[in-house]
Amino acid sequence: MITYLVIPIVLVLLYKYLTKNHDYWEKRNVKYEKPVPIFGTNYKNVTAQKSIIEISVEAYKKYPDEPVVGLLRGTTPELVVRDLDIARRILNVDFAYFYPRGTGRNPELEPLFYNLFHVDGDLWKLLRQRLTPTFTTAKLKNMFPLVVKCAEKLQHVGEDVVSRGGECDVRDLMARFTMEFIGACGFGIEMDTINNEQSLFKQLGNKIFRPYLRKHAINFLCDLFPDLSTILQKLLRESEIHDSITVILKNILEQRNYKPIGRNDFIDLLLELEGKGKIKGESVEKRKEDGTPEQVEMEMNLTYMAAQVFVFFAAGFETSSSATSFMLHQLAYHPEEQRKIQEEIDRVLSKYDNKVCYDSISEMTALSNGFKEALRLFPSLGALHRKCARRYTIPELNLTLDPGVKIIVPVQAIQNDEKYFDNPSQFLPDRFNDPNVGRHKYAYMPFGEGPRACIGARLGEMQSLAGLAAVLHKFSVEPGPRTQRYPEVNHGSNVIQSIKGGLPLKLSLRNKCNNN
Repeated sequence: MITYLVIPIVLVLLYKYLTKNHDYWEKRNVKYEKPVPIFGTNYKNVTAQKSIIEISVEAYKKYPDEPVVGLLRGTTPELVVRDLDIARRILNVDFAYFYPRGTGRNPELEPLFYNLFHVDGDLWKLLRQRLTPTFTTAKLKNMFPLVVKCAEKLQHVGEDVVSRGGECDVRDLMARFTMEFIGACGFGIEMDTINNEQSLFKQLGNKIFRPYLRKHAINFLCDLFPDLSTILQKLLRESEIHDSITVILKNILEQRNYKPIGRNDFIDLLLELEGKGKIKGESVEKRKEDGTPEQVEMEMNLTYMAAQVFVFFAAGFETSSSATSFMLHQLAYHPEEQRKIQEEIDRVLSKYDNKVCYDSISEMTALSNGFKEALRLFPSLGALHRKCARRYTIPELNLTLDPGVKIIVPVQAIQNDEKYFDNPSQFLPDRFNDPNVGRHKYAYMPFGEGPRACIGARLGEMQSLAGLAAVLHKFSVEPGPRTQRYPEVNHGSNVIQSIKGGLPLKLSLRNKCNNN
């Protein structure tokens, strides 16, 4: 008899748990997508039918007159922000309420999540404070000769592709260039990844980005059952990538005797930071009784260094290779824009002995505009994520958010909205010619905005433009027999979006090319 009573009670309690917060947005008079038990509005994301970026784009388009739209990630309320002034508040003005990105897991269980992208709170602030000076103009200039070597190797690989008929997957080509750059500028190792598909970094990249059940399971189970995230993380965590990166890092540090060697790569910069001792600063989490922030501190150690090396590799690899290959794909279908960029590259490089260098890249306006336009159409970071750290009221809406509510700023949707860009579906690099055009600053943010904007944006852009200049100076691209005009996105990619199945194009030597 007791059993018959227990089962219905358990089912009712389970249903209550799985549907808690499902009326969260209704209570606050916010238009929202109707949730279902367990998944909320996240079913298609969990089943890899649509990325969270695609879901946010759909919500953005479905409610064109709403400043915000409600979603439910499992039982966690999530707010898609359509209004750019509200986005500005969340990302910048009222950052103190939204400093967590809210996409990471417990770094004590998975130490690679101590990286700057995922970590939150005081540790993020101290790391950001110490790492920011590593990306100054002087540091980037010192690093650029390493980039040039990688670009020269890319040209040799291009010649080999042409000799074999010219057909290639430019996504793979630019990924190999990016890995070579990361190896040289990040780890201080020239692995010849650009020629050797079985190199150590190629294998490491495959480990990080391959889709596999364990990673998929922990990501979505933690989203759907946040109260159980610690248990789930302990059960499903794996240490293969962490162990690989730590071993590589230890070997490099030993070779350098734990001191900078003047190579000006990322490992050198981390060693310089470690040598400066404790990092101290004001807390973003803790306040004294008088309301002023407490002082906090940390030390750069092997665990933190490995996490930063991981994100340098992972974030740099996926974003740069995606952005550069997508631009080449656009140029293949816009030969007039391709010629304009190539003529500029020829003209600028003729002043620099036909050598790519830091100063020559900075003069290539048409190339830069093309890259910006590719990032507008298909930003690598298609959505920006934040989490409400403490109770906050959006003044424009008199809408109060509780701690833990997640925020999505749908960059992909905003940058392709005709409200902000004329003919948004067209590839028009000249739209970036006028820096004073009356466009809302937050209408274009492929690298994010505010204190958590991408710290390596200038480095990534510098490396990407160098690779593109090297390719377009020597080669032209055009559609091949397997090229799709509108390639399908990878529905399983969430943080950084990518194209499904690569980007096949045809490479050919230019008829008039000022080669060395």
